[in-house]
Amino acid sequence: MTDNPLEKHVLNLVCSVFDAYSAVLFQPDEAGDACRLTAWFSLGDKIRADVSIVPGKGLVGWIIRNRQPILYPHFDQRQSNLGYYMDGEEASIKAFMGCPVPAGGALCVDSKRQYSFSDKDHKILQLFADLVSRQKNADCREENATEIPRYFAALGIIQDLRFRYNRWLQFLENYLRAVAGAVGFEYGAFASVDTPQETYRIEYETRRLLMDGEHPPILPMGSGIAGWVFRNGQPVITEGAQGAPVSMIFGKLPEGSPEFQSVICMPVSVNKTPGGVLCLAHSGEKQIDEGMRSFVRQAVDHLSLFLENLYLRERLRAVLPKARVHEGYDPVDMPTSPEMVAGEK
Repeated sequence: MTDNPLEKHVLNLVCSVFDAYSAVLFQPDEAGDACRLTAWFSLGDKIRADVSIVPGKGLVGWIIRNRQPILYPHFDQRQSNLGYYMDGEEASIKAFMGCPVPAGGALCVDSKRQYSFSDKDHKILQLFADLVSRQKNADCREENATEIPRYFAALGIIQDLRFRYNRWLQFLENYLRAVAGAVGFEYGAFASVDTPQETYRIEYETRRLLMDGEHPPILPMGSGIAGWVFRNGQPVITEGAQGAPVSMIFGKLPEGSPEFQSVICMPVSVNKTPGGVLCLAHSGEKQIDEGMRSFVRQAVDHLSLFLENLYLRERLRAVLPKARVHEGYDPVDMPTSPEMVAGEK
């Protein structure tokens, strides 16, 4: 295992996020002629610690040479090889996914289960590779050296929330506090579509601004930055500056509310459409660098996955009473957790 504690944590987290068998990180050697294995995490002990791969050799070498990702949900060893296992361990690998690291090299994961990885997983893996690259480029900058590990730790917490809480509001409360705390914003909220193209509702706030009582506030779709994100499906990020106008995150806020200047509003897709908006806000100027943006994008991907699992579960519950029950099947035994219904476990 690598001596770099950050890389060790990253690979551990990557393996956990994708429920993978192994995660490996290759980075250019000093000569720049090949990429050596600098970090790995595996459920087994068959990783070749001294392996070095030249561009073009095997799947990892193809990623390094072409700077392009690869996704093999059904891995065929007869046509390709990985090159980082020993003693025939590679023969048990059934799925593989890898992407280039912007600073050079490749980040890869594999599994002993077929069809373990999807296109959405592939996008999340690339975000991990981007964070690894930024950390390497920022080793001499003390502020980034502390922020990047915090983002990875927060992603680990968020990943765990999906399995700890099946109830939506419990998950959402802990999710918003984890994300807002990681980026250092004083306010976090989640808004969802109420009436398509007409209104949206605020489902939870880390501090009360608009929510008062049991019923969530419902706002016109044209209200504030959040409404613009709903209508356009694009994020809005403002860092704020001294003397800059206040960012109207939900339109006009009650008297005495904080005057937010730095805002991140990211659309959250559910069933391929913007079903929600993650809102983060801070009073005063806040530097929003690429590392923070990448972390928030990954956090949004986790939230989207959780919501899609809930969506699938509700669809299944609606269809099941109309289905013909075959002998030997008991619908009472249907899995109840979102992850089980969506087929993740």
